[in-house]
Amino acid sequence: MPPNPLIGVLYHWLGGLASASFYVPFRGVKRWSWEIYWLTGGIFSWVFAPWFFASLQTHDLLGVLGSAPAGAFWWPILFGVLWGFGGLGYGLVMRYLGLSLGMAVVLGLCTVFGTLIPPLFTGEFHAKLLATASGRVVLAGIGLTLLGIVVVAIAGGRKDALLTPEQKAAVVAEFDFRKGIAVAIFAGVMSACFAFGLAAGEPIKALSAAAGTGPLWTGLPVLCLVMAGGLVTNGVWCAWLIAKNKSGGEWAGRTKPGVERPPLLRNFALSALAGVTWYFQFFFYTMGESQMGRLGFSSWTLHMASIIIFGTLWGFAFREWRDVGVRIKAIVWSGVALLLIATVVIGYGNSIAR
Repeated sequence: MPPNPLIGVLYHWLGGLASASFYVPFRGVKRWSWEIYWLTGGIFSWVFAPWFFASLQTHDLLGVLGSAPAGAFWWPILFGVLWGFGGLGYGLVMRYLGLSLGMAVVLGLCTVFGTLIPPLFTGEFHAKLLATASGRVVLAGIGLTLLGIVVVAIAGGRKDALLTPEQKAAVVAEFDFRKGIAVAIFAGVMSACFAFGLAAGEPIKALSAAAGTGPLWTGLPVLCLVMAGGLVTNGVWCAWLIAKNKSGGEWAGRTKPGVERPPLLRNFALSALAGVTWYFQFFFYTMGESQMGRLGFSSWTLHMASIIIFGTLWGFAFREWRDVGVRIKAIVWSGVALLLIATVVIGYGNSIAR
């Protein structure tokens, strides 16, 4: 069957929902240090889930990876290592800025780099985006996405200016605007490396298809490599924090004197749920990308827009916007509306591509 970009948009929305939702289970983890629950969830997202689903949905996974060209094998891992820095920063941004504002800043930068650099790098920017009507429609959709992100970020900035330190702490316990923005900029740039890793693994997708894997699932072997790179970065950082803070005993329920024992079963279950949910954003991303046709790199914009849409909804659900006026709420909803329109525009541009 030929690609169906409109179905691809739906898959990207599912991926965006998964990405925007992954941190929610972490909010229920009690009396575990950040590095403990982040690494616990990461083992499921970087190791267990990628290999489990790739083994389930693809043919001859080990044979495909073993026969891949050296560049197609190692570049995704390297970009995964760089993406891991972005993932670390992403987790910190959620702590410092909350879901709504943090996502807007991180994903705005991530959208620009992750969408536009691959066609620039391959020399296809003019041919794919400027020389055809479909490319120009997609480029307009990318512009709408960036505009929507800016509008959401403006709303977040105005919210920050209005709230007292006590109000900020009530919804985001460790709120720190300056620290959060600095980390968000770094995380946004480095997170875009995930898109580069997927692009570098294109030969592996072809090998997987030749082995008999269906078109929806050919990207899953590449995810195993990119996620492995992310494991390296996050694993090293968390190991250093565990040694520094002497927090490893928390996995066994040990705490400081006078501190109540953590609910281990609950913490492990919630961390596992968060990790698998984090992985599902890329699971659905590869499915969506497979349906976008010759302008598949625009998938990154759809992914980012979807994350911000659902992240903003979670922000309202957790009452991060409860103390702001109607005007600021109208601004943020205007930004969400722009993002929704942008996903439709990009989907239409892909549907008319030849």
